[in-house]
Amino acid sequence: MNTPIVQLLVLAGIAIFLILRLRSVLGTRDGFEKPEAPSPSRRDDTARDFEVIEGGPDHDIIDHVPENSPAAEALAKMKRAEPSFGVGEFLSGARGAYEMILMGFDNGEIEDLKPFLSDEIYETFSDVIEQRAQQGLTIEAQFVGVRELSLVDATFDDTERLAEITVKYVGELTSVVKNAAGEVIEGSPTAVKRQKDVWTYARRMGSDDPNWQLVATDE
Repeated sequence: MNTPIVQLLVLAGIAIFLILRLRSVLGTRDGFEKPEAPSPSRRDDTARDFEVIEGGPDHDIIDHVPENSPAAEALAKMKRAEPSFGVGEFLSGARGAYEMILMGFDNGEIEDLKPFLSDEIYETFSDVIEQRAQQGLTIEAQFVGVRELSLVDATFDDTERLAEITVKYVGELTSVVKNAAGEVIEGSPTAVKRQKDVWTYARRMGSDDPNWQLVATDE
């Protein structure tokens, strides 16, 4: 074999070896390649998931009233008018207010409740307590607990920024009515009875006064 041909074959072999060596180190990409972009469908799914998280339903509202109902819209307006307002937090406070106001009324001690009662409700409670006193009647009650609590309705006056929320209670308590001689004329000190009440609270959103006031009662 001619020497030039042998040299050519040797050089070719060296070239092939170098090419294979480079491929093992750098991979098989040819030229300049951009990193693989996610498929359009994957980007759409990501965007869709983000929108659900950011613009999804407010469970602080729809856990208590139907979505898109007038009550839900009113609660949403309350939250926009006062971002710190929370429906769940309000209902927790309403649970405590029910016991405080109910026991204050039954025991004839409502002076300390004045900040939590509208003027009309306060006067009504005062009149009933005064009538009981004139008849020599007293009530001895013990609060057991709230068996049920639900948000019934909500309204919001955009102009006045006045919010009203109606709550239904089913409370459990013991209660006896005694005459002037201390004799039980109604109820039992040991029998637990259930009492249903529908109360409406009101507050001007954004005001400095954090207290909601009881403005209406029903059964």
